[in-house]
Amino acid sequence: MKAIWNNTILAESNDTVVVENNHYFPADSIKREFFEDSIAQTTCPWKGRASYYSVRVNGELNKDVAWYYPEPKDAAKQIQGRVAFWKGVQIQP
Repeated sequence: MKAIWNNTILAESNDTVVVENNHYFPADSIKREFFEDSIAQTTCPWKGRASYYSVRVNGELNKDVAWYYPEPKDAAKQIQGRVAFWKGVQIQP
């Protein structure tokens, strides 16, 4: 699977985990040069607290476009160490 935004591959892996129709990519499969830490956080009742990354490609910023759970609740342990995307990022085989 590939995560693509602004004609650029942000992550690529054959080992994604799908939860709630979102592909979670292994953290080591993301191309770190495009990622910036964000202060944004949200809370999911069953997954826990999510942290976010923004992505900058070719001078364009997509704010809070990727999220991950640093310490997921037990029900979501399968996504620990993984990153998912939204806000216009295309997930393709």
